[in-house]
Amino acid sequence: MMTSPARKHHRGLAAQVAARIAARVLAAMVLAAGGTFAPLAAAVAQQETAERGKPEASQRPPPPGRTGLPLPRFVSLRASEVNLRSGPGTRYPIDWVYRRSGMPVEIIDEFDTWRRIRDWQGTEGWIHQSMVQGRRGILIVGQRRTLKRRPEAEAAGVALLDAGVVGTLERCRDDWCEIAAGGYSGWLQRSGFYGLYPGEKLE
Repeated sequence: MMTSPARKHHRGLAAQVAARIAARVLAAMVLAAGGTFAPLAAAVAQQETAERGKPEASQRPPPPGRTGLPLPRFVSLRASEVNLRSGPGTRYPIDWVYRRSGMPVEIIDEFDTWRRIRDWQGTEGWIHQSMVQGRRGILIVGQRRTLKRRPEAEAAGVALLDAGVVGTLERCRDDWCEIAAGGYSGWLQRSGFYGLYPGEKLE
């Protein structure tokens, strides 16, 4: 069957329109690739370069609290009776009473003259700043520990310390720390007590 000139002309126009649409779609894709994906890749590369220049999280110092001291940080209880409150103020109810002077706790937040603390069991609450001191303490955990005369596993024992005994942390050397408790002084491995962060150095 023969095709009329009008139909040929119509088909020619349709083909031209389709070609123009395809060209515009291709141009849009090229612009999208050049205007969106390329800068995004560059931004990602810049971010990765910046991240490589930053210290590892374990190497960064802890962020300071309102007093300028790092959070969290270990302190010890100053008094033999310390009220743990649900909020930073005397109007808040008392949730717990500590009766262990020298027991180590962590300060995890600060508000005015109040300190939010966390104890070795994970209990949190607020106490007044006058109830803590910077002197470092230790709490024997787990089981009875042998206090050593020297920082060596084969060293002679000085005393046996039961779980729950509170002492003073003097200094640390590698995996061993010198402590004083119950009138005795000697060395104990880090894993034997609560009151020191992993890898923390204390001179």
